[in-house]
Amino acid sequence: MRTHAITQRLQTAERLCQGRGTRLTPIRRKVLEILLHRHTSLKAYELLDEIKAVQPGAAPPTVYRALDFLVEQGLIHRLDAINAWTACTDAAGTPHDVLVVCTQCGAVAELSDPDLSRRLAACVAETGFRLSGHETELRALCDKCLSATENTPQADKLP
Repeated sequence: MRTHAITQRLQTAERLCQGRGTRLTPIRRKVLEILLHRHTSLKAYELLDEIKAVQPGAAPPTVYRALDFLVEQGLIHRLDAINAWTACTDAAGTPHDVLVVCTQCGAVAELSDPDLSRRLAACVAETGFRLSGHETELRALCDKCLSATENTPQADKLP
């Protein structure tokens, strides 16, 4: 992502937080900035390593608190499928109903399909449950990882 686009997204995040009466502190901003620069998901300790480059005394709770805040504000997504986080591509736009997560490389695609979400909620309700979140995560392999998997010789393939 170009620097100009990242700057715009950080400004949007600042504006959203101010409008909600919250604050994008320097550490929260840095975590978001790292995720925006990386274009993929990162685990908390990967983020901590990058944060320590600019704030040597940073500890895991610092990063986890920043991540929790950014998730609450809708600026990033928590990816349960791979225990990682990724920046929301359109934090000020339409909420995303479906996240497609590559379980190999951590790439994420955000989709919005309210009809699918309603149908899924209805199916879940038929079982006596109610969805507790508005996002559904689908585990998948992206085209790049799928191609790499298909092109890798497997000695243990059965005929």
